[in-house]
Amino acid sequence: MRFGVAKRGPGRRNLVKYSPIQRERRPPFPFSFLLDATMTAQIIDGKALAETLRQSFKARVEALAAKGHRPGLVVILVGADPASEVYVRNKVNGCLAIGMHSEKITYDASVDQAVVLAKIAELNADPNIHGILVQLPLPKHFDEEKVLEAISAEKDVDGFHAENVGALAQGNPRFIPCTPYGVMKMFEQGKVDLNGQEAVVIGRSNIVGKPMALLLINAGATVTVCNSRTRDLKFHTSRADIVVAAVGKPKFVTGDMIKPGAVVIDVGINRLPDGKLCGDVDFASCAEVAGQITPVPGGVGPMTITMLLANTIEAAERKAGL
Repeated sequence: MRFGVAKRGPGRRNLVKYSPIQRERRPPFPFSFLLDATMTAQIIDGKALAETLRQSFKARVEALAAKGHRPGLVVILVGADPASEVYVRNKVNGCLAIGMHSEKITYDASVDQAVVLAKIAELNADPNIHGILVQLPLPKHFDEEKVLEAISAEKDVDGFHAENVGALAQGNPRFIPCTPYGVMKMFEQGKVDLNGQEAVVIGRSNIVGKPMALLLINAGATVTVCNSRTRDLKFHTSRADIVVAAVGKPKFVTGDMIKPGAVVIDVGINRLPDGKLCGDVDFASCAEVAGQITPVPGGVGPMTITMLLANTIEAAERKAGL
């Protein structure tokens, strides 16, 4: 087992535990920040990091394709939710841009669950498909847990299958959920030393909050998980070296809640009444206090699809025995 690391002092501190395949071929560049002279915080440029990583994936895809294992991802979309359609299109286009095979399968919102489960079973048996993703949310008549569990754990590139969640909890992940995986890459490339740090995760979802907390714990951080109803949330965030906001409330975290010099990661994306996008963090006030901060858009968002591509490539590499 190898580790993603950040060096500090005379020794090497083990931080993020990855499998040999999950240990990315890290690009030979220092992590870059954009620094606004009017702000204290360094802005973590997720868009630039995502693009660099995607470019580095191309060689891996080509190597697999040359051996008859071109990575293949299928995305299943049920219904016509506009936001979901955009997400699915971006995922498919992201695959195609680096030479992967990708398919989108769409169903009307009224489709019977059995039809979707039958398609998943068919894809599980297809050797040319390495990743299967069902876009959430599903219509109300679906049993979301049953659908996600129907995906083979070896093709669950979202990392939502109970078997993969258990492996993550044990500190030996097969697939890391894409958004938390992207955040960990930002920490790794930004040389953020997580070992022994106080971290607060705001949000307890299965998609972001819980796996994010597990990854931080595995990296040696002392982690507190909060939510929108946590009493005296400021007490927790104001002593944290790292704050990850994934609560789904616009500008919920404000500058007076942040410890000076803290790393602030904004996972949220919300649309305001005027149509503008914002995160769960009040960027203007937090940027005056934080040491590093992610913007919205251009922060964590681009990393999510990038790590979906990474997981699918890793699945193909496992299948190929690489």
